[in-house]
Amino acid sequence: MEQLASVWRDMVLDRDPGADVRDLPGIAVRWADCRFAFWNCVTLTDVGAGGPLLERRLGEAADIMRSKARPGFLWVFEDLLAPEARRVLDGAAERAGLAYAFPGTGMAGDLLPVPEPAHPDLMFVRVTTDEQLLEYADLNSRAYGFPLEDGRDGLAGSALWKERVHAYLGMRGDTAVTCAGTVEADGRLFVVLVATDPRWERRGYGEAVTRKALHEGARATGLTRATLHATAAGAPVYPRIGFVPNSPMRFYGLKG
Repeated sequence: MEQLASVWRDMVLDRDPGADVRDLPGIAVRWADCRFAFWNCVTLTDVGAGGPLLERRLGEAADIMRSKARPGFLWVFEDLLAPEARRVLDGAAERAGLAYAFPGTGMAGDLLPVPEPAHPDLMFVRVTTDEQLLEYADLNSRAYGFPLEDGRDGLAGSALWKERVHAYLGMRGDTAVTCAGTVEADGRLFVVLVATDPRWERRGYGEAVTRKALHEGARATGLTRATLHATAAGAPVYPRIGFVPNSPMRFYGLKG
């Protein structure tokens, strides 16, 4: 949760210096109000919240989300909740006007450095130009089912992604088929926006490019610990690199 709050602060302010970035009691707001839904984020930050506190926080989070022009997600780390709160989470979210969107898993590991990877199909290229950054954005849009314009609205023109993020494209010939990035955050290397074009899945491309981003990020920073938030598609991949799951996550949007 702390890694999300730290990394997303930079990502959202990079997208819009006037974005809504606030740390409220029990809630962190990181909301760019842009078309890229992952940059519109609210997360719960209480540790050990019981049922009544969870009900209140979910209502407060939903109110924040309703005040925005663009949709986004509430991220809930289940292991931060007390056991009774975990049991009533879905019902409490429903009463707050929130709809379950998809699952995730928080992972971490003291796994760096990793060997420089190689894949017989791929050449790895660091993102340093606007054209490459648009390719990175388009891969994420295709992987997550967003319109291409949504991904581009989140990343186009970013100096942070071309300079501070160790962002890599996996190229199959002249075609970008996969991507991953890492960025330093509070003494850890955080893995961000891993994606593979659905036409090129199940070939080990996502794992290879993630290893490349980790390898280069660790080489540049000297860090030894890495963290990430995995979607269901990525969850089986990361333990092969050395990540250990530590908290199930739930993503919620506003009810339609």
